[in-house]
Amino acid sequence: MKSWRYPYPVKTVSTPSVPSLAYVDEGSGSPLIFIHGLGSNLHAWKKNIDELRRSYRCIAIDLPGYGKSSQKDFPFTMSFFSKAILEFIEALGLSDVTLIGHSMGGHISVMTSLKQQEVIKSLILIAPAGFETFTEREKSWFDITLTPGIIKSLTASQIIRNFEINFHHFPEDARFMIDDRMIMREVGEAYDHFCKMIPACIKGMLKEPIFEQLSSIQQDTLILYGTEDQLIPNRLIHPHLSVQAIARAGHQQIPNSYLSLIPDAGHFPQWEQAFLVNIAIINFLKTQ
Repeated sequence: MKSWRYPYPVKTVSTPSVPSLAYVDEGSGSPLIFIHGLGSNLHAWKKNIDELRRSYRCIAIDLPGYGKSSQKDFPFTMSFFSKAILEFIEALGLSDVTLIGHSMGGHISVMTSLKQQEVIKSLILIAPAGFETFTEREKSWFDITLTPGIIKSLTASQIIRNFEINFHHFPEDARFMIDDRMIMREVGEAYDHFCKMIPACIKGMLKEPIFEQLSSIQQDTLILYGTEDQLIPNRLIHPHLSVQAIARAGHQQIPNSYLSLIPDAGHFPQWEQAFLVNIAIINFLKTQ
């Protein structure tokens, strides 16, 4: 969306798979690539880039189909996104990269690291998708309940509520997320694209599960979850599970991993508790 205001100058690069990938590039030093989650964009990393760019080169991207990147009928599989990330890394001539992925971006980061172990130095996974597993019957529930038509039919109040449950206590400085979605909602073509893309991305995650592959990750990995996450685990399908159980299950699978649970934070700890998340990231990166 061209009308959205991002906090940093936006650059673009063309790759073999994506005509135009939008990104911001702040600071200098070892490269950190920030990969946003489902329905989000690079603006969600502002509070982290503001701090981390003092010591690191912070590169945040809009995934293909999202934000200011090309909006096309992409496959929206996790393999496609992973390929796009690797092409982006090659286009910028980067090496020894740390991937920082949130939610779906965490799922993508894991897949990317497994494809190119030598390029990715370390991983930071924030409320990553992929640690929670689903049966085939449970996956079919998503097919029924998450369709383009259902997403497009959401009222303004429902959209606002969906944003609010990403946080333990919704902060006013996250209001732009709602405002941007409402702006998009007024642009027919852009909103139609968005409503088709979201269920496609969810199906993409379900069709390419990563839990059984976590043990193959060779990089040092930092895992962060908010203790009050209301999206992971899925409260409708897995009401008996806790976010702590999901976090520890993934942590136990990854050989060289470190787990930190962020208090008083929901699914967006990097925004809601940015100070604590930044400290955890800095301390982890100092060991690399």
